[in-house]
Amino acid sequence: MVAIAAAGVAGVVAALLGLMAVPRRLRYGLRWLGARLWPRPPERLRAGHRRTPFGRLIRLVAGNPVAPLLTFGAIFVFVGTVLMFYMNNNNGTEFFVESEPENAIVYVRARGNLSIGQKDALVREVEEIVRTHPNVRNAFAFAGESGLNNNTGGAQPPRDTIGQVQVELVKWKDRPKVSETWFTLPLIGTEVARDVVAPEADGDRTIDELTAALSQIPGIRIEILALELGPASAKPVHLRIKGDDWDELVAFTEEVRHKFEQTRGLDLIEDTLPLPGIDWQIDVDVEKAGRFGADVATVGAMVQLVTRGLFLDTMRVPSSDEEIEIRVRLPKKDRVLSTLDTLRVRTEGGLVPLSNFVTRTPVEKLAQIDRIDQTRFFDVRAAVTAGLSKTVTDAAGDTRTVPITANERIATLTEWLESGVVPRGIGYEWTGDQEDQEESAAFLQKAFAGALGLMFIILLAQFNSVYNAVLVLAAVVLSTTGVLIGMLTMNQPFSIIMTGTGIVALAGIVVNNNIVLIDTYQEYSRYMPRIEAIIRTAEARIRPVLLTTITTMAGLTPMMLGISLDFAEGGYSVDSPTALWWKQLATAVVFGLGIATVLTLVFTPAMLALRVWAGTYLIWGARLVARLTTGRRSRLARDWALERAARRLRAPEIVWEDERDTETAFAPELGEDGPSLDEFRRVLGMRNGNPLKAAE
Repeated sequence: MVAIAAAGVAGVVAALLGLMAVPRRLRYGLRWLGARLWPRPPERLRAGHRRTPFGRLIRLVAGNPVAPLLTFGAIFVFVGTVLMFYMNNNNGTEFFVESEPENAIVYVRARGNLSIGQKDALVREVEEIVRTHPNVRNAFAFAGESGLNNNTGGAQPPRDTIGQVQVELVKWKDRPKVSETWFTLPLIGTEVARDVVAPEADGDRTIDELTAALSQIPGIRIEILALELGPASAKPVHLRIKGDDWDELVAFTEEVRHKFEQTRGLDLIEDTLPLPGIDWQIDVDVEKAGRFGADVATVGAMVQLVTRGLFLDTMRVPSSDEEIEIRVRLPKKDRVLSTLDTLRVRTEGGLVPLSNFVTRTPVEKLAQIDRIDQTRFFDVRAAVTAGLSKTVTDAAGDTRTVPITANERIATLTEWLESGVVPRGIGYEWTGDQEDQEESAAFLQKAFAGALGLMFIILLAQFNSVYNAVLVLAAVVLSTTGVLIGMLTMNQPFSIIMTGTGIVALAGIVVNNNIVLIDTYQEYSRYMPRIEAIIRTAEARIRPVLLTTITTMAGLTPMMLGISLDFAEGGYSVDSPTALWWKQLATAVVFGLGIATVLTLVFTPAMLALRVWAGTYLIWGARLVARLTTGRRSRLARDWALERAARRLRAPEIVWEDERDTETAFAPELGEDGPSLDEFRRVLGMRNGNPLKAAE
């Protein structure tokens, strides 16, 4: 039975294989029949190399000494035009990419000597409003100073913060979606739709709605910080004012705060000046305390019993991983300032009231003293309102619209600070995002310069030519033109982190394309003329260069458009929070590579031909210098004039009419002024000899 089953299975497999072979045999049969009925004429063989259209283009670029110069000038004008246009029409610069918020922190700010119960009541009221919003998924709140430094936004909370509410919004993928027209296909007019987050579920809109609702609570101020997905602090405009003169420092900080409030586009302004409030200053009369046998340390310990408690030791408990402090305090009903009037301290002479040598005075609250490099400082911080722009007029009278960004506001405020308003002895510096941005930009510049240096060393060892190595690095620099075009086309700001990283990544691909061209040129130039080697190189290597470029651009285009494919569950999404991370990096690579490839296929052959024609340029330059210095009457100028005249003169055709003696054949017809035989010999010598030599 097993043998029969095996034979049956083998028969079925053989039948299937036979059925699969039928189409192939049928195709071969039809092809054989067609060849017999309609025989093809024999293919004509062509000898020699046939120029492709691209080869003819490179022939125009590199085949004469003038074309490389024109190509270099055209590329120089193109790059300069793009740079000037970008400087006048860019969308500003940002430190990191702004993404769709999914988490936020609500700072509850209030001033005054509030108890912890009062703070908790205000924060609880804020929490109730936050939790009722339909786009809020979770909320976690606490009041008081403990935990205020648990801010994942990268910055310290405002000084007058009494509590905060950490908010988790509905995940982006779970938000309601609506369909909208993405783009319309040309010619056929078909609209392509896409699903986007409903406007009422947008994260920024949710934060605006919460801000408007919470601002109705009397007695507090609300500040909502959307947590960034990158290394950014809470407020990008961060000015630090330093000085040793306390009164001058406070006065100028207040003036800067007033300037911030008057500056358009700045919002959520705060400073680190001492908050208004009352502190109790306890003074100990050391002389009187000594008379009663008490000391300052003993008095301080008694005061701690009334306030935070007297520290004794630490201990470990099973419910905590850290040590817990052991403090001794008076009962809760006795923790008031009036207790200091009745509290007694034990001395050698017995119990002595503290009021005999201790006085308390209400003073202005100092909060805390901040120093940097042993110098006091205050900070003034502000956020920038999104979507604002302003109109500027340049020196030529042309007006243009520029967006209001953090960098633009910092530049405006720096002009005001440099106008002479800063008092003597007061210094300032921009810190926060601006400081991080400058550090990151400096690092990327060093990394880019270091990468170019390493590339130069490797290329020099490979090509054994400084000119070719510099040519490759020049192509890398030119590739940044495409990055600027991409920023303008996609209406994106220049991101220091992501766009800068894209430029560094782009350099590797551009170097690879130029290495392919120059290495092939060096190989061809060994056994053919150099101009022909340049043309053959461009024709032979355009395919791998274009394949590398097209595949890279095609792979990064969905990322540039913000399209995320879900391979697990199917479908796609547009402009998700994670996709927004990579849009600027992908834009830099796609546009930079596209422009750089076009420039490489034209610029590199032109620069290689420029080196070939260098001798011709030297001859032209030498002749120009000689003509300008020696004059038209010099011997060298006359030799050049004879050479040009001989080059334009055609070889003469002489017809002998009779057999007369050549010495006297021309004398009767031409007379005494006719050319002599020696002159005719010199003319005849122009056919096979040097024309200039014959003219001499």
